[in-house]
Amino acid sequence: GQLVESGGGSVETGGSLRLSCEVSAYTRSTYCLAWFRQSPEKEREGVAFIEYDGHTRVVDSVKGRFSISVDNNRNTLFLEMKKLKPDDTAMYYCAAEDQCSGVTYTTHVGPGNFAYWGQGTQVTVSS
Repeated sequence: GQLVESGGGSVETGGSLRLSCEVSAYTRSTYCLAWFRQSPEKEREGVAFIEYDGHTRVVDSVKGRFSISVDNNRNTLFLEMKKLKPDDTAMYYCAAEDQCSGVTYTTHVGPGNFAYWGQGTQVTVSS
C-alpha cells in the first residue's frame, strides 16, 4: 500500500482546509496514524495523532484549530484545519504504523515512530 495525501493549497489567514490520506492498507489491526509537517530549515514535527482505539491528540500549537479523524471504514485519514495562520505554512505528511499503540497517550512521539509516509501536500497560508 501507499499513503497518498490530498487537499493542500493556498489560503488566507483565518481560512480552512481539509487534508485527506488513504490509509486502508494500514488499519487492519492495531494502528497509529498521524499528520506531521515540515517547513524549510525546520525539523519535521508531529501535529495530530490517532490510534486504533479512537483516541486522538493534537499538539498545543494547533489545539482548538485542527482535528484528526478517520472515516467509519478506516479508509481515509483527515486533518481538518481551521483558523489557519501563516505559521501553519508547511509541507504536511500523512504517516502510519501498523501493530502500534500509545502515540496518543504520550508527547514523546516523533517521525521515528512511523514506518510509512506519504509524499506530502503543501499548505500555504498568506497574511
